[in-house]
Amino acid sequence: MNATVQTSAGSKPGIILTGAAGGIGQSLAHALSQSGHPLLLVGRDMTRLTALQNTLRKQTPGCLVMVVEADLNLDGGRAAVETAVAADARWRILLNNAGTSAFHAFQTQATEQLANMVQTNLVSPMLLTRQLLPHLLNRDRAQVINIGSVFGDIGYPGFAAYCASKFGLRGFTQALRRELSDTPLRVRWFAPRATQTALNSPAVVAMNTALKTQTDTPDDVATLFMDFLYSRRNEQVVGWPEKLFVFINRIRHAITDGAIAGQLSVIRQHMPR
Repeated sequence: MNATVQTSAGSKPGIILTGAAGGIGQSLAHALSQSGHPLLLVGRDMTRLTALQNTLRKQTPGCLVMVVEADLNLDGGRAAVETAVAADARWRILLNNAGTSAFHAFQTQATEQLANMVQTNLVSPMLLTRQLLPHLLNRDRAQVINIGSVFGDIGYPGFAAYCASKFGLRGFTQALRRELSDTPLRVRWFAPRATQTALNSPAVVAMNTALKTQTDTPDDVATLFMDFLYSRRNEQVVGWPEKLFVFINRIRHAITDGAIAGQLSVIRQHMPR
């Protein structure tokens, strides 16, 4: 573990941010540090983590920034995060942001790719959350916030495995929130829509362009997340008409089926097969 402490931690809850070196993760880190939250940045790429740490130290003097290099798909990686969290009671919000995606026809998608998406997007956040719960349950203003996706509500062609992982993460979030409703710990769900990050393959970018899909920048997502963080909402879906489609899909999925069927020929043109 590499840890660097700055001059003052402030009074805001410290945040454990997984996937900190990714596109959305970096924007979240900037927004959170600028708001005075101590940060425990977690990721697999120490070079990128350290670069982000140094940038935050320059931009937000006085805000605590620590770094843990960890592959959360491994027992040892999750243990490294728990060691850091156990050592300092300031860490009170777990922000499960790490994730991966792949756009591909399900029938020919590689087994390893399917398994990695489910592990990274669903199983590992569940295991990390369970490992940190004994610490978080004893801390004031503690939360678990899972970064989901609009595709955690809307099944979409070419993203069967990704949707399965995010549907699962949303169900886990809802179930755990209800299971812990007699405790002070909050369990929440924040679901961005299409976002301009390196996770999008050229095929995804081309498809979104052809379909005129609205996309947000990571900074847009971070701005909306900060509003959500300070709200009393347990769940938020980002974007319009995405919020409408989520609502419709939950109560009348046949309408969404028809809308997506109208896009299918364009999707297939871009879908790796």
